[in-house]
Amino acid sequence: MLQLAKKRIFVAQHQLHYRTVNTSSTRLFASRPTYGGAAGDVNEKDLVAARQWLANFDPDTIPREACDVSFSRSSGPGGQNVNKVNSKATLRVPLDSLYQFVPTILHAEIRASRFHASKADALIIQADDSRKQNDNVHTCFKKLHNLIIEAGEKLVPGETSELQKTRVRTLQRKENESRLKAKKFHSSKKSSRRGDF
Repeated sequence: MLQLAKKRIFVAQHQLHYRTVNTSSTRLFASRPTYGGAAGDVNEKDLVAARQWLANFDPDTIPREACDVSFSRSSGPGGQNVNKVNSKATLRVPLDSLYQFVPTILHAEIRASRFHASKADALIIQADDSRKQNDNVHTCFKKLHNLIIEAGEKLVPGETSELQKTRVRTLQRKENESRLKAKKFHSSKKSSRRGDF
């Protein structure tokens, strides 16, 4: 009885493995993703503009007048300096002012970031890595820059090279040919089963 149960488990495991192998070998084609989240489809012109904007974007291009920087006492080790000097920098960027110079495609991803404070409808970024205020402010702007760049990398696809386009066309043509060959083989097999009655 025990051997029979072990044998059933063994067979069930191998059938499960067999099913997994069969489903993973199936090639699936996905539709083209929509960019911009709830905003809907974005045309190619907007994608090209977003790519160019991201290529020219660096931490110094963020307008400082759109941001509010405040300082407070840092926490953690540091001795007397931590207790006496306001070295922790807090960067507050209202989304309305940030959205004016960021491409529309990136808006939803920026709003979904971990730095977004929903009550204030702003990004709040803090840094207290350094003992100096200026270094902490620079770190805050660097974090904002990285946030925008990561949103761009996630939502704005890179341009497809001509080599890649030709490779895709070749693969699609070969797949179509193999599909037609399989259909002809299956058809000839079925027709050979039919007898002349």
